[in-house]
This record gives sequence, structure tokens and C-alpha cells, in this order.
Amino acid sequence: MIILSVDYGRVRTGIAVCDKKEIIASPVTVITEVRQEILAEKIAAIAAEKRAEQIVVGLPRNMDGSEGESAENVRNFAEILKERSQLEIVFRDERCTTVTAHEYLNMTDTRGKKRKAVVDSVAAVIILEDYLSFRRNRL
Repeated sequence: MIILSVDYGRVRTGIAVCDKKEIIASPVTVITEVRQEILAEKIAAIAAEKRAEQIVVGLPRNMDGSEGESAENVRNFAEILKERSQLEIVFRDERCTTVTAHEYLNMTDTRGKKRKAVVDSVAAVIILEDYLSFRRNRL
């Protein structure tokens, strides 16, 4: 199944997608948009273009596992995205994904504007890889 991944941010949102066999997660883009409705439309268009059958959205939890204001914002956005895309939305814990994305970019010596442009899509890849691993181990 083709699955789209979303690392939602108030300004920049990273998008990633996997292949039909759910083996490889690849970055797609970073969308710079603050209006949730327009962002949801853009993501829904990408999902349709990629023929995604499901969307996994990173859910920012506190380190103790509880949910705060950020998680509530993501859940509200996911409702809009579900309405626009007509696809199933699955949440995946995204604690530390941006930190891990920065570590990956350090290893590849990606700096400056290029780093800022890709870090959110790399975080979306990490969320998707985690979800794919969960799916493989569950079956």
C-alpha cells in the first residue's frame, strides 16, 4: 500500500511517501503554509498524485507520553486533512524525530538553507519508516 507521511508544523510541513511494497520511504517535499485548510488541500493533492491509500501523521507527544497543545493542533489539522483527502489517517508518535533528522543531516554535512529546506521532509521519512516497521512486525 502506498502511504503518505506528514510531519506537521505551524510553518513548514514535511511530506514523505513509501513504495507500494512498503519497503522504501522517500522524502517528497516541504510545504510552507500556515493556513490549515490550504495546507490540507495541498497534501490531499499530493496524496492523490502519489495514489496514496493512507496517511500517517506524526503526533507530538510530551516526553512522558501525554498530549499537550501541539498534539491537539495536529489532531485538529488531521480532521481537516481527512475531510479533504477522504483517506484514513493514522497517528504515529513523533517524539524526537526532528532531533534524529538533524543528526542524519549532520552525518551528511547538510548545512544552512539546504538543511532548513529538507529537515521536515527527513522527519516525515523517519515517521513513515517507524510506521512501516510497526506494520511489518504486526503482521
